[in-house]
Amino acid sequence: MVQTVLKPILAFVFPGGLLFFLALGFLRPNGLPLWCQSPVAALPYLALAFGLVFGWYFISARMLFTLVVLTFADRILMAFPFQKDPDPVSQIVFSLSVFLVPMNILGFSLLREGRAETIRHVMAATLLLIQPLVVLWLCQPAQQDLALALVTSGLAGWSTSWTPIPQAALLAFIIAMTLQVSRFALSRNPMDAGAAWALGSVFLAYHCVQFGWNPTHYLSTAALIVFVSLVQASYQETYRDELTGISGRLAYEETTAQLGGHFALAVLAIDQLKSYAGSHGRPVVEQVLKLVSQKVEAACQGGRVFRVSGEELTLLFPHQSAMEALVALHEVRKTVQSASLILRGRDRVWDNTGGTKSPGPKDRALPVTASIGVAEKSGDAASFDLVIKCAYRALYEAKAGGGNAVKRGTVTRQSTTHSSGRIVTASEY
Repeated sequence: MVQTVLKPILAFVFPGGLLFFLALGFLRPNGLPLWCQSPVAALPYLALAFGLVFGWYFISARMLFTLVVLTFADRILMAFPFQKDPDPVSQIVFSLSVFLVPMNILGFSLLREGRAETIRHVMAATLLLIQPLVVLWLCQPAQQDLALALVTSGLAGWSTSWTPIPQAALLAFIIAMTLQVSRFALSRNPMDAGAAWALGSVFLAYHCVQFGWNPTHYLSTAALIVFVSLVQASYQETYRDELTGISGRLAYEETTAQLGGHFALAVLAIDQLKSYAGSHGRPVVEQVLKLVSQKVEAACQGGRVFRVSGEELTLLFPHQSAMEALVALHEVRKTVQSASLILRGRDRVWDNTGGTKSPGPKDRALPVTASIGVAEKSGDAASFDLVIKCAYRALYEAKAGGGNAVKRGTVTRQSTTHSSGRIVTASEY
């Protein structure tokens, strides 16, 4: 239970939160030794250069547009610093820019990554280019009354004397931050977590001026956070299975290429998936597979879990025999069996393993069990493909026996010129 809660928290904090707190600790006056301050002065240029290059390389319109917004915000903050009694034009430009930054970052989170010539990206770029024109129009004397509405306090009795940010912009930050955190909680997308921490860094940039800190450093930190989040998201997209979030085919292929001649391989299947597909539909099956896969990954000690294709999971145990892997596999089987999955409505599945929620009168339990087949490779006695076939044969025997079992298959080499090997009947241990 602790690991289930701790894992998403750590995924949210790293790396965006780490960069945020490092910036808070070191990018303040006298926060770094003198010999470090000159290289740190190059941070804005490095963040911008890396962001533009990698945003273009990964075809990330979200990254590129965010960099543009942060660059404009920095220039505007330098040209129109907020004061207690500013010139009306300075006040309007500052208030509009601080309002638009969180709204833009939130809007970019709705973009689907891909090639920038898509209609949605063209529309976003057009709206982004129109915003400076709107700000200039609102600075005209005839429109200043309308623009100053963003500066006045709309909520009486709500003191904002602690912040230079107007109430409208402060509300925009709260909405954008809340929605980004909510999106991360639902999708576990590193870009959403990065956007939330970037908003925090931008918020800090608008406050640090009054303390004599350089706001450019914190706007650059926001750009760096988004950049690192893009790299992390690209890694996950490449090496993680999109549905379950566990390691995918590419990670599996790279791992198997380095296994050597001694390892155990297991194949796991959820016994009830076919039945649930017929009675509840594919969306329910996908949610069950996702929840169970995460439990299997958490319970698999000493091994790695992959989803290569289909509805089976592959478990690899480097430098272990099948007998040594059996302890971990039985623990995995018990973990799956103890899962308490609840179907709410027609297609919403949630995990109530810890008993933290009370099922409603119309909720239905979805019991799950796992069948597992395991085989091993020791030296050059058999090929990798033969080990996989043996593990699948053991899996089929486990399912044929009623499921919720772990069976071990034994691989032997057949020394003939017409056959590469044979699979000996699996036996349960």
